[in-house]
Amino acid sequence: MMHQLPVKDQSQQQQQKDLLRFTTAGSVDDGKSTLIGRLLQDTHGAFEDQIQAAIKHNESKGRIGIDLALLTDGLRAEREQGITIDVAYRYFATDRRKFIIADTPGHEQYTRNMVTGASTADAAVILIDARQGLLPQSRRHTIISLLLGIQHIIVAVNKMDLVDYAETVFQEIQEEFQQLFRHKHKFQQIHFHFIPVSALMGDMIVSRSQHMPWYAGPTLLEQLEQIPARQNDSSFPLRFAVQRVSRPQTADYPDFRGYMGTVIAGTVAVGDAVSILPGKQQANIIRIVTMDADLSLAEAGDAVNLVLDRDIDISRGNLLVHSHQPKADKADIRGKDKAGNARIMAPVKAFRANLCWMSEESLTEGDTVLIQHTTNIVKAIVQKIAGVVDLHDMQHHIESKVLRLNDIGLVDMVLQQPVMPDRYESNRNMGSFIVIDNFSNSTVGAGMICDF
Repeated sequence: MMHQLPVKDQSQQQQQKDLLRFTTAGSVDDGKSTLIGRLLQDTHGAFEDQIQAAIKHNESKGRIGIDLALLTDGLRAEREQGITIDVAYRYFATDRRKFIIADTPGHEQYTRNMVTGASTADAAVILIDARQGLLPQSRRHTIISLLLGIQHIIVAVNKMDLVDYAETVFQEIQEEFQQLFRHKHKFQQIHFHFIPVSALMGDMIVSRSQHMPWYAGPTLLEQLEQIPARQNDSSFPLRFAVQRVSRPQTADYPDFRGYMGTVIAGTVAVGDAVSILPGKQQANIIRIVTMDADLSLAEAGDAVNLVLDRDIDISRGNLLVHSHQPKADKADIRGKDKAGNARIMAPVKAFRANLCWMSEESLTEGDTVLIQHTTNIVKAIVQKIAGVVDLHDMQHHIESKVLRLNDIGLVDMVLQQPVMPDRYESNRNMGSFIVIDNFSNSTVGAGMICDF
């Protein structure tokens, strides 16, 4: 008889598993929702009531069995149109690890949602219909994933059952995809994984396929279990963006002053000496306050209230870093140091970025917008649009002075006040920003800083 772990021990085992975040993307009708539904069903990640509801819905249409896509397409509008129009997050676990899926839209109109879903992912699953081959939207999703720093791209060639599980079809698509990145120096660190699948029939998703004996590689789930999760941001130098100044002035703490925010990267401990940017003032941490209790050390991702040993003029948007920042390599004073990712933090008033444009109103040179970087919002002018990514080549830029909806361009920004960024390749959170429209206050773009 199998030994049953106590509930507490089971919970502890779940907490000890590492977590992989991945996004899924593909063109309309590539079968993305069906693939996710298959993953959820075959790993027992779908609730019984969801499965029964999907079966009843299928029966109401005169069909037998379960429509796997309905396990993921929760919005009525999605079901009516047959497309995914919003980002939804799904959760499941295996014996080896936990997973969060960002189910992102396939239609070109909703590329901006795909950026949101992929921004925190460790891997991307790009679906390709075996009958259609590599379509422009598949190219767009791939280049967005690469620009967002995703280093593991799984190319799932779906609907193999509709091409008689032909090895030649799979090989042709793999060769076409690889041709786009062959001999491209900037993508040498990217890992591409090609897997032939049939989400509808269950081939090579969780279980192996008898129909494709010519394929000896891992299933989709096995590949997801092998991909390393992103490095913990606690290994980076300290980055703490002040969100709010806390002065409750209660009877117990009449002179309390704390600085609330989230540790973006690195760690901070009681006794640490910190510098406040963009100024040059320094102080020591004397308390790390949370809702539950004081901490001796806070790590990346912790929301805390830092108390300093002296009063300093600090407000929202200021950045706290360790005072003993590593010295930068003289050959690259603005970039990484010899350790590979640390650099001397200094305010900058201009940077170059890859920008995904999300508004129907085009962006042109000379436009004034708002930039939100961490908790700091500043005005910026679009000094130059260096070009738009060529989706047929994925490397070169097409000459253009305008960014239109869903374009990905290389843009130079000049800021009214300084910000304190890292390069995106070094630190996602400190190297990213959003663009806000001056008048509507809507988010109209998402950027990744590549130089300053």
